[in-house]
Amino acid sequence: MSTKKYIDIPPEVLKIYGLWRPTPLVRARNLEKFLKTKARIYYKDESVSPAGSHKPNTAVPQAYYNKKEGIRMLTTETGAGQWGSALSFACNHFGIKCRVYMVKVSYNQKPYRRLLMRLWGAEVFSSPSGHTAAGRAILEKDPQCQGSLGLAISEAIEDCLHRENTRYTLGSVLNFVLMHQTVIGIEARQQLQRVKEKPDMIIGCVGGGSNFAGIAFPFIEQVLKGKKITLIGIEPKACPSLTRGPYKYDFGDTAGLTPLLKMHTLGHDFIPSPIHAGGLRYHGMAPLVSLLLHHKLITAEAYHQKEVFEAAKIFIETEGKIPAPETAHAIKSVIHHARQSKKEQCILFNYSGHGFFDLTAYESFMDGKMDDSPFEV
Repeated sequence: MSTKKYIDIPPEVLKIYGLWRPTPLVRARNLEKFLKTKARIYYKDESVSPAGSHKPNTAVPQAYYNKKEGIRMLTTETGAGQWGSALSFACNHFGIKCRVYMVKVSYNQKPYRRLLMRLWGAEVFSSPSGHTAAGRAILEKDPQCQGSLGLAISEAIEDCLHRENTRYTLGSVLNFVLMHQTVIGIEARQQLQRVKEKPDMIIGCVGGGSNFAGIAFPFIEQVLKGKKITLIGIEPKACPSLTRGPYKYDFGDTAGLTPLLKMHTLGHDFIPSPIHAGGLRYHGMAPLVSLLLHHKLITAEAYHQKEVFEAAKIFIETEGKIPAPETAHAIKSVIHHARQSKKEQCILFNYSGHGFFDLTAYESFMDGKMDDSPFEV
């Protein structure tokens, strides 16, 4: 077991990281002015990566290590498509084939994300699909099933098990994925030091937990040493694993193919309502994030879909950037806390991805056709 505080990034990975890293740390001055807040708001802009999100931070090293092991194909799942496009990008760099099972509701809502994956050479299937026993079993019960991340994981694992020189990869939840993402918070910490800032509050959306961990985990050491930093994970009320899910052992996928993980979970057979934030439609939460919540070192909040898009609209009008629906959850919380702030404080959040491929979701919101999907067990 290594006792090193930091693990070196391989030169081959650093070379590809250099296409977009370091990412900008931006002060949202126009948003501050609009909110008339005493808070200083900063965001770490991970949308500048080739895939448009934080996901390549783990996709690149995963593809690299698999290439070193002689693996010829990787299978995976994707919700809204950020992870699938990131892995497609990484596999393309290392000459590995890629097969992606994309949750059906997002497959239909976000056609340009799956086109992006295909441009990088990946095969993309709507999940549940007829390619696997897990997918066929669900379709037999419910031909109109809109899918879930848990089910897409089951399909990707099953596909992998029936192929030689193939491995399954996961874009969130697991410890090594969260570790890869800490490059976000490490950079942010150094950038804040240069402008003589220290965060009082750190916010990130949570689906499986990787982008929140990426921005928050590098500050946990300070919290454990007594530094008062509020760390908040934001999730949809339609899929509230942290705020409503019990802390227990559960499978990471619908078919029960993964090892048991101790986490906050809504149950591995839970299929959320078809909200537009497809990356947040996961039944469970990263074990490390769950453990921190269990020990009350972090907190969690949940919001409805329409109020999240209302917050995104404010951000678009003030800062000019179009956030992904997942990222908009973090923005909703930032706006809430900035408005409530009675003192000067520094709020840092992870701008985890852009929303250029989510414009149909914004169209639904602007046309008054968006509903607040309920939480249904």
